[in-house]
Amino acid sequence: MEQNKLPHWEEGPKIAAIGGGHGLSTMLRGLKSRTKHLTAIVTVADDGGGSGILRQDLGMPPPGDIRNCMQALANVEPVMEQLLAYRFREGSLSGQAFGNLILAALNDISASFDQAVARMSQVLAITGRILPVTNENVALEAIFENGTHVIGESKISQFKKEQDCRIHRVRLLPEHPKALPQTLEAIEEADLILLGPGSLYTSVIPNLLVDGVAEAVCRAKGLKIYVCNIMTQEGETEEMTAGDHVAALLDHSGPGLLDLCLMNNTPIRPALLERYAAENSFPLTVDLPRIEALGVEAVSRPLADEEAPFARHETERLAETIMELYQERGNTRIF
Repeated sequence: MEQNKLPHWEEGPKIAAIGGGHGLSTMLRGLKSRTKHLTAIVTVADDGGGSGILRQDLGMPPPGDIRNCMQALANVEPVMEQLLAYRFREGSLSGQAFGNLILAALNDISASFDQAVARMSQVLAITGRILPVTNENVALEAIFENGTHVIGESKISQFKKEQDCRIHRVRLLPEHPKALPQTLEAIEEADLILLGPGSLYTSVIPNLLVDGVAEAVCRAKGLKIYVCNIMTQEGETEEMTAGDHVAALLDHSGPGLLDLCLMNNTPIRPALLERYAAENSFPLTVDLPRIEALGVEAVSRPLADEEAPFARHETERLAETIMELYQERGNTRIF
């Protein structure tokens, strides 16, 4: 058995992890040692930062979330992982990640974006595979409860603050972009399907708006778990409870999307709470009756990293909890 791989790694469950952002990559780091059958299905709705610049200049899907997943799943020397994450500090490339540029170059010499991702995955010897949810050039639109709307993932947070009301729905433009066939196959064949953690409206839900993805998850026989964020997110989910998160997911998909909602119950350090409160971000309220009234089992576990400078999931603790839930419930489900 190779170093850092747990027993039964080769016989581990088939996992489809759906999302984007840092939350997904954090979870993947822990899961990579527990099964080789790991598929990350990643949103391509991002249009900000270095990814947004490459998207605008080169007409390619945004590489940032894909790159984060590659860093999490790569089996390379530490210096290579450092290179992938390195951001230029000066000149026209200031703020751009080196890993984004590699993926942009591969995209230029490949027939499609998903082929570029596959070729880079080979170079990095990643565990499992990474799939963009679609190859199409999509934009994210948010519609608010007051009827206003804004187009562009990077514009949603500030626009929401200005409107001072909740997001009602999000949608992709063009609507119903075609999913990769491999994406739908991975969901259908998965023993365990994970949504989140990550930004609810800009990282998780956009995947469900790609044609066929929500339907595939709802039909799938694998155990379906939503991994809730630890904190609310300023400019996106202020004052929303865990139940509100589950309701939003169901509103954008349909019944049968989720079996479990996994939430953190580790207390957050007072000093950290103060810092987050200054940014209008608070621990997610766990409203068990509301979640279960939606037909989803609510599960609370100690998941937060108590030593980290941010309120984030502890990688190994989260992965171990997910695998325990799969062992307890996944193997005993009646389909």
